This record gives sequence, structure tokens and C-alpha cells, in this order.
Amino acid sequence: MSASLKLHAIGEGVRIALDSIRANKVRAGLTILGIAVGVFVVVAISAAIHGINKSVEQDFASTGPTTFFVSRYPISFENCSSGEAGCEWRRNPPIRPAEVNALRTLPSIEQVGEQLQWGSKVKYRDQTLSQASVEGYSAEWSSLSAPEVFPGRAFTDAEARNASRVAVVNTIMAERLFGESDPIGKSITLNGAPFEVIGVYKDNSSFLSGGDSPKAVVPVQALVRYIGARYSNVALVVKPRNGVSRDIAVDDVTAALRGQRRARPGDESTFAIITQDKLLETFDKVTGVFFLVMIALSAVGLLVGGVGVVAIMMISVTERTREIGVRKALGATAGTILWQFLVEAATLTGIGGAIGLLVGWLLTLLIRNFTPVQASIPPLAVVAALAGSCITGILFGILPASRAAKLDPVEALRFE
Repeated sequence: MSASLKLHAIGEGVRIALDSIRANKVRAGLTILGIAVGVFVVVAISAAIHGINKSVEQDFASTGPTTFFVSRYPISFENCSSGEAGCEWRRNPPIRPAEVNALRTLPSIEQVGEQLQWGSKVKYRDQTLSQASVEGYSAEWSSLSAPEVFPGRAFTDAEARNASRVAVVNTIMAERLFGESDPIGKSITLNGAPFEVIGVYKDNSSFLSGGDSPKAVVPVQALVRYIGARYSNVALVVKPRNGVSRDIAVDDVTAALRGQRRARPGDESTFAIITQDKLLETFDKVTGVFFLVMIALSAVGLLVGGVGVVAIMMISVTERTREIGVRKALGATAGTILWQFLVEAATLTGIGGAIGLLVGWLLTLLIRNFTPVQASIPPLAVVAALAGSCITGILFGILPASRAAKLDPVEALRFE
């Protein structure tokens, strides 16, 4: 079949598909709905995962590519019930201030920052936040996290060491507590303890940081002394010196901590070194679950749509049996008939794919504008969604199309 004939057959197949939709609104609607649901799931979850990946990359980039973390506990998905003998890491001792000071003296390490998260009730006059995140940091916070503090300033090393009751609030907390007034110098209470607001920082909205929620940053010792946090849950952010590779810094930190804890060569380490690679690996496991759910749900939607394609196309073949006979009598080949019906099936599912893509795009805009996730639809997802819907139409349309192509012209012309 020449190119011009193919284009004519495509146009005719699209027209007939639209006529079939108008003539069989319920059946066509169910078919389109099934395909639309399958495509919508692919687009929505792909957009969310793409946005989350971007947010995670931004979070890691803000701390530097060689920065890593030291924690009392490793990242683990083990199910540790109270009666299990496994999960030895649950008995890991907490990180002690002496160990932090030892790491700070290592020649390969530039900075070691303490980090501790807690929840608190925050109050300013008659404004109350029943539950807000309060993060405790050592003085390295301003350089390790590189926050944009304005107006005001971050707390100093002396304030951090003296557990001064000073707080730097994010813009969300400042707006909810102070409205349009200047927050600098005002006193707020965190779990009943007064703290002076010395700065406001812009929190980068992302999936990990949760930048759309009210937060306050205080010296870690003040968080422990006045708000009730437990220093035993502290984690460390470690930044190697310029020119020192991350692996060398990790080896030095591991050796120093094992020496502090008098671990023997055959003993397991009673702490966890968490690199950005490890975090990404763990994150990929989580998003992998979403990917499997996406495949399962989209497969169900496409299957429902595919069954609808078979049903509506079989009806179309039956209703147009005499027309097929006339066309064959006039010289149309089986390939021409087969091509026309496949185009009709692909058009039907393509419409469902376009609808699913549109709804997925609208949901992506909502996620992007009302959550920290900067969701966006990858171009590959658009191509995969539309191609998948059309291929579904072709695969499920082969049976009725083959039936139409194999009709005997004489018998078809006698069909009533």
C-alpha cells in the first residue's frame, strides 16, 4: 500500500472510530475510561517520582557531594519485634560529645555538625502552633546547610556552646506567628521555654526537607536543655576537607569512632556511616515500590480498555460486514481492511490516552503548586503513555481486524 493510500486509510479509520464512539457511547466510554485510567496512573506517578528525585538531588547538592552522615542507627527495613535476637543495631550506644570532638580533630575533616530533630508547641502571644518541627544544630549549621538568613542572622559558635536560647525560624513560622510585623528580637516559647528570634531563613521546599511546614532552628544544647530533646538521638553531618575524597574521610571517621569505642578488629561497628549513595539506594527502593504499583494499576486499566476494544470492534465488524464485502469486491485487499481496522482501534485507545495524559498533567500542576514536590512530567513518560495506549489498541484490535480482513466477499455481500 502506497504512502498516499496509507494516509487515506488512516484518515478514514480515524473518522470511522469517531463515528463508532458516537454510535456506541457507553461501550466506547468504558473503553476510553479504562485506557485513560491506565495512562493517568503512569503519568501521575512518573511526575511525582520525577519531582521527588529532583528534590532529593537538590537536598544532597546543598550539603555538598562529599558530605556524609554518622548516625547511631543504620537505614534499615528490617522488622525488629521485641522478641527477635536480630537487629543488633538497636543496642548501639549513642554518639557522645567526646566522640564528636575527636572527629573534629581529624586532619581529613573540615567540619562536623551535630543535628537533632524534635517536635514542640510554639507560642507567640495569642498565636499558637500546636506542633512544629524544632531542629537543633551546632554552630556549623550555617555553613553546612547554607541557609539564606534574612532578616537577622544565624547563631554564633559561642551561642551554640553556651546553649543560648536563640532561634532562627523559617519564613512559614514567621508568617504564622508574626504576620507582617518584624520577628527579629521577639520572644517565642518552645514547649514553654522562652527563645529570642534572631533570624528568619528561607527553607527550600523539597520532599525531604518539608519546606512548607513551620520550623525553628536552635542550638542543639539548648534543644536538649530547655525543650526536652534527647542528645542520645543526635546525628552528625561530616564534611571532608577540600582535596580529600569521601572514601578516605569515611575510613578516617570509621577508624576514629571504632578507636573511641575500643572495638576489636573482628567486631561489628556500633554506628552507621550513611553516604549519599546509600541514601539514594534506599530512596530508589522506596520509589521502586511506587513503580511496581504504577505498572500493576496501569496494566489493569489498559486490560479493561483492551477488552472494550475487542467488544466494540467486533460489533463494528458485524455492523459493517456488507461494507467490507463491497470494498473487497471493488479490489480492496485483506491488508487494506486489516490496516483500516487497526487504525480505528488505535484511534479509540489514543483518545483515552490523551484524556489520561491531560488529567495527569492537571494533577501534576496541583502537586507542584500545593506540595513541596516539584512534580514534572518527563517527556519519556508522555511518549510511553501515548505509545502504550495506541499499542494496546493495536494488540487488542488484531482479532476483530483479522476477522474483518478474512471475510469472504461473496458471503459478506449476502449478510443481512
